[in-house]
Amino acid sequence: MDDETPRVELTPAAADLLRRLRAEHGPLMFHQSGGCCDGSAPMCFPEGEFRTGASDVLLAELSVEGVEEPVTFWMSRSQYDVWSHTRLIVDVVPGRGSGFSLEAPEGVRFLTRSRVVGA
Repeated sequence: MDDETPRVELTPAAADLLRRLRAEHGPLMFHQSGGCCDGSAPMCFPEGEFRTGASDVLLAELSVEGVEEPVTFWMSRSQYDVWSHTRLIVDVVPGRGSGFSLEAPEGVRFLTRSRVVGA
């Protein structure tokens, strides 16, 4: 992946939801674990509420218009090893995702779509 291609990007719907969640919860972060139960869905937390460490990779610091600070996007290293050749697009779809993610009460959930880079 070249330096011009963003590793992670947001759809307009995802950016809109992040603005609403930021107004209610303060600075935000994403983590995508790759585990069971919504492993392909990024979970949104207040920044720092989900503990990251050596088993995680910081993929992006996302700029969202209207949000003062970047929204960090972390992925477990094991999932990153599988998805490293892709560009990730964070979107919002109707339905309930994980009860731990901040958007759960909104009746929508974040979803990661991917595109193979260079294909």
